[in-house]
Amino acid sequence: MNLSIRQLQAFREVMRTGSVSNAARVLGRTQPAISSLIANLEAELGIALFRRQRGKMVPTPEAQYFLGEAEAILDRLALSTRTMHEIGTMSQGRLNIACMPAAALVVMPQLISIFLKDKPDVKVSLMMRGSPVIEEWIASQQYDIGVTETPAKSNATLSEDFKMACVCALPASDPLAAKTQITARDLDNAPMAALPEGHPNLIDTQAAFNAMGARFNQRFELRNFHPAMTLVENGLCYCVCDPITAAGHIEALGGESSIVFRPFAPQVVLQVSILQPAHRPPSILAESFVSLLCDELQRIHRLF
Repeated sequence: MNLSIRQLQAFREVMRTGSVSNAARVLGRTQPAISSLIANLEAELGIALFRRQRGKMVPTPEAQYFLGEAEAILDRLALSTRTMHEIGTMSQGRLNIACMPAAALVVMPQLISIFLKDKPDVKVSLMMRGSPVIEEWIASQQYDIGVTETPAKSNATLSEDFKMACVCALPASDPLAAKTQITARDLDNAPMAALPEGHPNLIDTQAAFNAMGARFNQRFELRNFHPAMTLVENGLCYCVCDPITAAGHIEALGGESSIVFRPFAPQVVLQVSILQPAHRPPSILAESFVSLLCDELQRIHRLF
C-alpha cells in the first residue's frame, strides 16, 4: 500500500465540504486532480469510500471510519512539522550539560540565562561533576556538552581546548594588591588555599614556587576554588586559582567583592575543554550554545 499525504488531504476535505469542487477550492487544486486523488486512494485501499448519487459524493460507512484514521495521521504530521520547525529555530528542545565545579556555580548558569532569554520552551539539565565523570558521560552520549579539565584524547569525544592562565586571589586591602603582578616569591611561606594532593593545578603551583625558590605553605586543602574566595576575603590565605572561578566571583559580587585578582608568575595554566559526543551529530541547540560558550571562555581568558 502506498498512500500519499495529498490523497489523505483530498479525502478529508471532500468529507468536510461535501463535494469535490469545494475540496478543490480549499486545497487550491483542480476538480479533476481531486477526483484522481480520491480514485487512487480507493484503489490503494481496495474499498469504495463514496457513492456517486445524482452528482453528489455520498460517504460510505467505511469512509466515516477512515476519516478518523486520516485525521489522526494528518494531525500527527502537522504536529511533527511544527515541532521540527521549533527545534530548527531553537524555540523548543533540550540541552544536557555536565560541568566542572569552577564553571557550574556562576559562569554556566549566567550563560544559560543569556542563551534561554528568548527560548521559553527549551529545557536544560545542568549537572556538576568532576572531570572523569563528565568525560564518561559525554563518551557514552548521556550528555550533549561537557566542560572539563582537558582529558587525554579519545575517539569517543570531540574536544575544543583552551589554555588559560591562573590568577592570584588576594584581599583588596593587602599591600600586595598594589602590584600589577604577583609572583611566587611574593607569597614565600604565605598561607595558601589549594586543591588536593595529586591535582594537576596543585602540582603546577608547587612547581612555580620551586622555580623561584619560594616555600609553598598550603594551609587549606579544598575540592574546588569557590570556598577559597571566602577564606581569602577574610584574610586567612592567598590562592592561585583558575580564571573561571575568578570571573564567576566577579560576576556574582560585582563591585561588592573585597578580593582582587592579579596575574601570577611563573604562569600556572588551566587546560579546559568543551566536550561533545564524537559519534552523534550535535543538535542545532547544542551547536549554538557551544559557540556562545567558546566566546565566553575566550572572554574570560582576556579578562585577566
